[in-house]
Amino acid sequence: MPEHNYTHSLQGLMQRMGISSFKALAQTAGVSERQIRRLRCGEIARMRMDVLLKLSLALQVPITELIVTFGEESTAVRQESGLATADLHREYQRLAAQLEEQRQALWQEFQQSSLQILESLILQLPTAAAAAQNNPQLPAARLLPLLQPLSQLLQQWGVEAIAPVGVELPYDPQMHQLMEGTAQKGDRVKVRYTGYRQGDKLLYRAKVSPL
Repeated sequence: MPEHNYTHSLQGLMQRMGISSFKALAQTAGVSERQIRRLRCGEIARMRMDVLLKLSLALQVPITELIVTFGEESTAVRQESGLATADLHREYQRLAAQLEEQRQALWQEFQQSSLQILESLILQLPTAAAAAQNNPQLPAARLLPLLQPLSQLLQQWGVEAIAPVGVELPYDPQMHQLMEGTAQKGDRVKVRYTGYRQGDKLLYRAKVSPL
């Protein structure tokens, strides 16, 4: 066996993980038995960092601890370890950012699909609520408290009404849709069905009638 023999140290780590042989370690880590021999001989400086990473996962030992335990702590080994750790950290950050972007995209897609399903309800509800408030005898008045969770959900998603039903305001063709007649920008109109926006995105224009 070469000058540096780390067989006993390696066997101690293997025993902790229930790995009975060097061949079993190679299979568990997905590396060749030649790489295991290099580790036992203290040739860790000649091993690729992807191999060391596989071994650290199989043995559940930090890669820096492997370098300290199975190699001479030369400057070259430390520098190689530091570079590999930095590369792994950058790759982790890249993947984490990519996963977060995918999560945000899926969440927005879910919100848009849900709003499309609820379109009829959220567009008609404010008008029905305004009518019920003006006439408490209407049957719909009893259902309004049951719809409060929907309003809370829209609020949590950042969905805001453009204007309350019944409000008179200047006509804006970008935000308002005429139900009848004609109107010029700035003319007074009355909101019949509220519209919605989510942040800077317009979801539905408010339906209005000229005065």
